[in-house]
Amino acid sequence: MYRKIYLASKSPRRQELLTLMGFEYELLLKDVDESYPDLLPLAEVAGYISKVKAAAFELPTAGLLITSDTVVILGSELLGKPKDADDAFAMLKSLNNQTHTVVTGVTLKSIEKIFTFSEATDVTFSNLSDEQIWYYINNFEPFDKAGAYGIQDWIGMIGVKAINGSYTNVMGLPTERLYKEMLEF
Repeated sequence: MYRKIYLASKSPRRQELLTLMGFEYELLLKDVDESYPDLLPLAEVAGYISKVKAAAFELPTAGLLITSDTVVILGSELLGKPKDADDAFAMLKSLNNQTHTVVTGVTLKSIEKIFTFSEATDVTFSNLSDEQIWYYINNFEPFDKAGAYGIQDWIGMIGVKAINGSYTNVMGLPTERLYKEMLEF
């Protein structure tokens, strides 16, 4: 395993997950343009953005850089981070009684090579009332989360009926797959 790990992520959830995996790391932060080509298949967007993020960093020393991005796909629509409370409400309302797919793209980069993979998880929501949705928005402020929710938050406890795939992927980092890929990188 690499002696020095760099995590390029502002996400407290990704930071927590990497810590829970037992890794010590250094944070590298930079604002990166997260736009993507219009014709890119939605399932490839997260991987594309994680590669763009990795390209924005030069490693300060030998080691391993980890970048990632998470998107929520509902049918043919990509749900990003909500702009405001009304946008968050519309997103969450659209997830009611629906199954959506959460895709996290992860890029591993060293001085010698770069590798990107994506992991997909299907999440099914139960039917949430408008009051429940507003309670969540007002008390948990989901504005930094794709699809306007965090599965580890209150809404995940009371509103997620089923999950098919990696739970930590929905949080923003597919830890089991990441660990395997780090061992092979």
